[in-house]
Amino acid sequence: MSVSSNYTEDNIRSLDWKEHIRMRPGMYIGKLGDGSSPDDGIYILLKEVLDNSIDEFVMGAGKTIEISISESGVSVRDYGRGIPLGKVVDVVSKMNTGGKYDSRAFKKSVGLNGVGTKAVNALSSSFKVESCRDGKVKSVFFEKGNLTFDNDIEESSKRKGTKVTFIPDDLIFKKYKYRAEYVSKMLKYYVYLNPGLTIVFNGEKYISKNGLKDLLEDNNDVDKLLYPIIHLKGNDIEIALTHSKVQYSEEYYSFVNGQHTTQGGTHQSAFREALVKVVRDFYGKPYDASDIRKSIISAVSIKVMEPVFESQTKTKLGSTEMGGGLPTVRSYINDFIGKYLDNYLHKNPKTAEEIQKKIIRAEKERKELSGIRKLARERAKKSNLHNKKLRDCRVHLGDMNKENRLDSTLFITEGDSASGSITKSRNVNTQAVFSLRGKPLNCYSMTKKIVYENEEFNLLQAALNIEESIEYLRYNNIVIATDADVDGMHIRLLLITFFLQFFPELIKEGHLYILQTPLFRVRNKKETIYCYSENERIDAVNKLGSKPEITRFKGLGEISPNEFKHFIGESIKLDPVMLDENFSIDELLSFYMGKNTPDRQKFIIDNLKVELDRIDS
Repeated sequence: MSVSSNYTEDNIRSLDWKEHIRMRPGMYIGKLGDGSSPDDGIYILLKEVLDNSIDEFVMGAGKTIEISISESGVSVRDYGRGIPLGKVVDVVSKMNTGGKYDSRAFKKSVGLNGVGTKAVNALSSSFKVESCRDGKVKSVFFEKGNLTFDNDIEESSKRKGTKVTFIPDDLIFKKYKYRAEYVSKMLKYYVYLNPGLTIVFNGEKYISKNGLKDLLEDNNDVDKLLYPIIHLKGNDIEIALTHSKVQYSEEYYSFVNGQHTTQGGTHQSAFREALVKVVRDFYGKPYDASDIRKSIISAVSIKVMEPVFESQTKTKLGSTEMGGGLPTVRSYINDFIGKYLDNYLHKNPKTAEEIQKKIIRAEKERKELSGIRKLARERAKKSNLHNKKLRDCRVHLGDMNKENRLDSTLFITEGDSASGSITKSRNVNTQAVFSLRGKPLNCYSMTKKIVYENEEFNLLQAALNIEESIEYLRYNNIVIATDADVDGMHIRLLLITFFLQFFPELIKEGHLYILQTPLFRVRNKKETIYCYSENERIDAVNKLGSKPEITRFKGLGEISPNEFKHFIGESIKLDPVMLDENFSIDELLSFYMGKNTPDRQKFIIDNLKVELDRIDS
């Protein structure tokens, strides 16, 4: 085999720090995105800056952090010690530079690699740092990582601390938008993990007195919890746990050094193992682990010396050691839970009794379902082998690194034409397609038994791999892709009901989305414009003029695969399915999916009148 191109010294390039970050941003901040997903890059930029301010608070310097986000950019102001004035430029523009390498100053910090703010700097069209300390101030300005202005150190009466202001580069983060809901959730986690810290975001104050106990109370209807939240704290560990009366699967919130490890890791695995051991020992019975953990809602936070994560975005802990002379993560968590949870159960016999009753109920239900579950698993295996309901992606076919799971997406669609279009136009590396047959069942108020008896639900559950826990979720993004008509809307509602009823944590953790596809195509010989609303269609017609060709897409199947590539590729538009904190899941489902038809009819009529009045005005 001949090689036509030469390979010489001229082919070798050395990139400086900012060029490398801008060329390979995914290595530093994960996926880019437009802000529709909580793990999109613009939130990682905010987190990287915020982590430094949190570390100052942990070190006892500065109890308040102020954050503002607007169209003009992001600003984070802390009242910590301030960056040493002579090192401000180096800290934000020289790789592997930072105070956290000195373990005397930052023993249990998240940002140990000296990359965070450099990545923010390189990926921002505008980046400013101002450090105040010792009655003096130093400010520097960058554009895309290039230093544009370096102010001399000046006298100042400002309070000590650091202020970072940046604007994400829209050449990298195309058409991005910060969603206040995602930012708010991130900030709440920070205050849960740091009682005594106050964060002010666009004028709204966030503070927590009871740490992880507050987290579980704020994210769940307290009336639906089986018993009062168990809250245990040690020097480097904090745990909160309870069981739900209405939830079926396991739900975990896990953290390391203040970092939300959404993919879990060694600490979460150790917690699940330790819980089972303590319960078995306490009751003196070899209960099945799945019965013990069924419907558990828990949070675990540990602090580790120099933690090792499995990716740059720090979503999964890989460390096995606590550091500082302590035992392994597994041993440390086992010892802590073995002592303190056991003590709690002895001192609180009513809670211990409720837990045992719950385990016995779970055991009875599991045995009643065992035959059905066995048949369901066999059907799922057979279906995957012999039909085309699930068209998987290479991430899960063993052809790619499993870390690409963060980019993996499952499109749930209905009908052969729609699923065919998406299948032909998808990215086969990271995008999979699950095809529904007709409308799903309205599963509101039904038991988990229906998931195994209903073929569509059983196969969907198997495809997602969420029977026991979403810890094993195979796809980071679950996208409902249905037609923008009444039938399509109905299917969306039925699928959302399924997830809310049996797997609400999928929605709580930001995994579920609605795919937005264009309603119209407006084009002339020179230009094509895709429109997602009637107003966009009118604007497109006015722009193109001369009676352009207008196509109304009635269904996904009418969009050709070549065109569909635009709508599920880089320009994909996703609307996240989010829960309103003012409503419980049970209230939502009972109103929208229950048997109160007259109430819903009135609701629709009243809101239709409001919408018509808005259009008329």
